[in-house]
Amino acid sequence: MTVPLLHPPYRSTLRRAPTQPLVVVPNRLTEITGPLLTGEIGPHDDDLTAQHDGAPLGQRIIVFGRVRDAGGRPVPDTLVEVWQANAAGRYAHARDTWPAPLDPNFSGGGRVVTDAAGHYRFTTVKPGAYPWGNHPNAWRPAHIHFSLFGRAFTQRLVTQMYFPDDPLFAFDPIYQAAAEPDRRRMVAAFDLDATQPGWALAFRFDIVLRETPFEEPAHA
Repeated sequence: MTVPLLHPPYRSTLRRAPTQPLVVVPNRLTEITGPLLTGEIGPHDDDLTAQHDGAPLGQRIIVFGRVRDAGGRPVPDTLVEVWQANAAGRYAHARDTWPAPLDPNFSGGGRVVTDAAGHYRFTTVKPGAYPWGNHPNAWRPAHIHFSLFGRAFTQRLVTQMYFPDDPLFAFDPIYQAAAEPDRRRMVAAFDLDATQPGWALAFRFDIVLRETPFEEPAHA
């Protein structure tokens, strides 16, 4: 089932959702081939807790998983990028000005490339909830943003990963905009076996890259 792009409870969709039928734009050679992405990875891009002189505040966590295509095959060598708020729920961005503390030891961005079996892994801190002004007393559940590139820059998925049993799920129109079972797939699973004793909790978040459904182009 295709999820409607216009979801009025999420007010931004009133301005962003397309009002005309979607048009398929065929990929050309320059769009399905491009630079290798592995050269973009820095030494601490996979560990958001090690990018500054000191350790950030908050609960240290490991986020890991596997990227597959719609047929269940692993997707190797794909760029996985993340960005998030700090443990107090504030982004290191000039436009985020709500009165939660910034953390000088946390920038909130990272990237990795999947291995030959499609696995990825980050170390970070659990983000906090934050107000966002969509509706009265609106708060976003704790989440991490993900961006994945497939085998070319035009093959991109942007999504969000949530944490189990968040009490804000029922009040968040972004989370509620996703239909089941896709909504449940956005919630990571706590993994005790992958948790490192005395160091970090672990959450597994597997991702499936699927074809984006578009309407058929109009015929002249």
